[in-house]
Amino acid sequence: MASRPRSSGLFGVLLAASVMTTAGTIAQTPAPASGDVTFARDIAPILQRSCQECHHAEGVAPMSLVTYEEVRPWAKSMKMRTALRSQRGAMPPFFVEKTIGIQKFKHDPSLSDEEIGKVAKWADSGGPRGNPADMPKALEFDGSDKWTLGEPDLILKSKDVTVPAIGPDHWGDFGLIPTGLNEDRYVSSVEVREVNDIPHDKSVATVGGRYVFHHMTYESIVEGERASSGANEGGGSWPIHEVGRNADIFPPEAGRLLAAHSSLSLNAGHLHSNGRETKGHLEFAFTFFPRGYKPIYKRSGVRLGDGINIDVRPNESGQELHAYSVLQEHTKYITFEPHLHAPGVRMCLEAIWGHNIQTLNCVGYDHNWVKQYVYEDDAAPLLPKGTIVHLIGFLDTTAANKNPVDPRNWAGGGRRSVANMFIDLGYSVTLTEDQFQAEMAKRRKNMKSRNDYDIGCPLCWAPPTATATPSTAAVGK
Repeated sequence: MASRPRSSGLFGVLLAASVMTTAGTIAQTPAPASGDVTFARDIAPILQRSCQECHHAEGVAPMSLVTYEEVRPWAKSMKMRTALRSQRGAMPPFFVEKTIGIQKFKHDPSLSDEEIGKVAKWADSGGPRGNPADMPKALEFDGSDKWTLGEPDLILKSKDVTVPAIGPDHWGDFGLIPTGLNEDRYVSSVEVREVNDIPHDKSVATVGGRYVFHHMTYESIVEGERASSGANEGGGSWPIHEVGRNADIFPPEAGRLLAAHSSLSLNAGHLHSNGRETKGHLEFAFTFFPRGYKPIYKRSGVRLGDGINIDVRPNESGQELHAYSVLQEHTKYITFEPHLHAPGVRMCLEAIWGHNIQTLNCVGYDHNWVKQYVYEDDAAPLLPKGTIVHLIGFLDTTAANKNPVDPRNWAGGGRRSVANMFIDLGYSVTLTEDQFQAEMAKRRKNMKSRNDYDIGCPLCWAPPTATATPSTAAVGK
């Protein structure tokens, strides 16, 4: 039974290809660490925090990075891959650019400049072991395929499919899964994983070789009804499942409804051959808020992107795609999830309020590692209605981008990786005037003076209204 790949590993799928990356692709050289750097004292703690969740004997990564003997042969590769920071091939695969925009995210495994410098100095000095007494206590890894978010309240399974060792990709509808619910329940988290018959040994050296489901788009529907696109509180769309994508945790103010007598509609899945005949299925794990819970924030209908005006020219770097939307309600962004295809290398999100233009975030994009970035609650963008949100995608079809199969071809919009998509798959919620004022009041309490500036909250220092009162989620027992 295969586990889902985690987002915090130190090495990715295409290690051998990435070793050929030249120094010219690295944004800057990390500052050297001061003093001696040893594996036991300095490198092992970094690996435990940001890498070993994937890189252990039973993990999905292609090598274990637990003991000194396992790590030492990869010292130079570790230096190169960590120095890439937010670019394609960087490890850990968390591509937020550190020099611009919001920097507070949940479950952030990225390395600091000091840590990157330590890895570089350790590699350059021959990878010394150091004093074994300095080693942190070894982590214990659970090989029983437990869910990363704990024991779920409901697990739904798709039908099994068998994919031949070699064959064309398949896109299609994979049917319905009845939930069996006799009452409405609000979901606090959902996690999706593939379960298949591929052995857990290291004979499969790439993430793609361990799975046959590339992605699954799904929604919940009630018999006789068709779910909307998810704009209202009871909308049936759910976050897409993709290989390597982290699980979704919904904020306590904005749980998702899984309705009574509903079914999951697996309406758009993508299967691929991996060189081995494979039998597998998907499992969907839902955790519920307590009975009686009601969300206080409604889901936003904002879907920022452009699937029509895509013009990806061959053998050209620095190409840009743009999309704009005007917010009709006060909006709080919960996540940012860039989605492009193979030519994509970067995406930025801007907020335009009057003459102010704020870059909320810029992140690198690597089509081998689709990531969602979950904002910390006190850093999530709080944007007033009337804000223009601007999405910018950056593409590269030159030889510098190793992801396109053949960069000589023009590409338009499409679902296959040889075409392109341009969309922010993240989600947001809408706020009433009172809720918006209450959220900003909480932000102001964390700001020491009017010299403090909260990126993503252009009205945080606007005079508060007299009616603003704190707002909390209604959670039943």
